[in-house]
Amino acid sequence: MRRAGGRGPEELRAVSITPGYLDYAEGSALVNWGRTLVLCAASVLEQVPPFREYSGSGWVTGEYSMLPRSTHTRKAREGQGGKVSGRTYEIQRLIGRSLRAVVDLQSLGPRTVVLDCDVLQADGGTRTAAITGALVALALALENLRRQGIIEIMPLKEQVVAVSLGLVAGRLLLDLDYEEDSKAAVDANFVATAKGDLIEVQATGEGGPFPAALMSEMLALAQKGFAQIARIQEEALASWLPLPW
Repeated sequence: MRRAGGRGPEELRAVSITPGYLDYAEGSALVNWGRTLVLCAASVLEQVPPFREYSGSGWVTGEYSMLPRSTHTRKAREGQGGKVSGRTYEIQRLIGRSLRAVVDLQSLGPRTVVLDCDVLQADGGTRTAAITGALVALALALENLRRQGIIEIMPLKEQVVAVSLGLVAGRLLLDLDYEEDSKAAVDANFVATAKGDLIEVQATGEGGPFPAALMSEMLALAQKGFAQIARIQEEALASWLPLPW
């Protein structure tokens, strides 16, 4: 199987991150990942959810949306019927869990950072692009708080990186685009720190069960993607703040 653009099985699509893309958000980033475009914005709220009250610590959460013309045909704007789809809710929770894993919530104090991830154009890997960009937006927002003296230390402990991969036509491929994803017998998303410590793994046998031994092969391939994505994040942030990790 020949991949679009002549990519090898272990190659990412072209990935770039533009930090500070929005004027009004405390932190923001536009992620170009192949033909997938995701805009991430971090907003700081001086409040916490009810279950965090009186704890003295903060919260990080995510919201995710695919815009109506992010796909080949117009999709209805989510939320107009009063609820979001199960897929959207699952991705929102994934974004929140992934970023909370690397934030010292006690150092953040009694405030919430909301990470809004809006898919402008979708060609596969939207959740991994969202997590990747959300990390950059979060770092900028937290650095803004530190520079204002609102918090004493940067609460961000490590990077979060995420990548998709799958088994397509009998071959493991890193970073699936939509065409590859639609044909995948096994579809997986890996979220980890830049050091390679896993935060979350999602793997599905689309065509039925798959051998357990395949998991180790998928992890090895994902690790190669982690290193590339971490470098891209660092390059995006280097001129904006002292890297805290």
